[in-house]
Amino acid sequence: MARSKEQPSSEPPGVSWPDIIKFVRQLSHDIRNNLNAVELQSAYLAELAQDAEIKGEIQRLRGMISEIGTSLQRLTAGLSMTTPNLIPYPAADFVEDMKQKLAKELGENAGKISWDAQLKDAQLEIDPQLVQQALLELFTNAFQHERNVKAIAAKAYIDNKQFVLELHEPKAKFELSTQNWGHEPLRNTSQGHYGLGLNRARAIAEAHGGELSANYDRKISTLVTRLTLPLATKES
Repeated sequence: MARSKEQPSSEPPGVSWPDIIKFVRQLSHDIRNNLNAVELQSAYLAELAQDAEIKGEIQRLRGMISEIGTSLQRLTAGLSMTTPNLIPYPAADFVEDMKQKLAKELGENAGKISWDAQLKDAQLEIDPQLVQQALLELFTNAFQHERNVKAIAAKAYIDNKQFVLELHEPKAKFELSTQNWGHEPLRNTSQGHYGLGLNRARAIAEAHGGELSANYDRKISTLVTRLTLPLATKES
């Protein structure tokens, strides 16, 4: 009796997250090399062109090339390893600096954030740039997905030797699961957005010994996102 041939599996290959990161970084590197070559060629064409209209079109082309390169940089940044360079930082000062960062990055939306900070003299030991990136991602998401939001509450306080920042977002409808919040990169993608932001914010929090979580309170139709960081030890 002839042996039956083993049928190939119809399941897609399981690819590990480190391999995905490696692939995306290499692909981004290759594309940016090609973009650099196109940029050099367009610069040469701009030198040769005599007509003002043609020069203008070439300049717009170079702007488009630059925008693509910037998008690739943001993509690879979202996949980068998080190795904090820790420094002492008063918690109250960090929140004030975060407010200034949000005012710069969010524009008029920053004025829709209602702050309640109860931090006293608590001290952190953090990489301020990385933690600002994580929090900026959370606030940006809040306004991006709820364009008509009128107010968001931000609460910063100390609980059980931890710095806690809670973001309270009013949401009339919310059907997503919060069980694996920040642990599902690439799950929700759209034009210019690749589902990496929450994963990056969660990785930054955990690299500091903290956590990122979320819970939807259906009674008040509010999504509460919670980022925690340990306070600095007395020996720091």
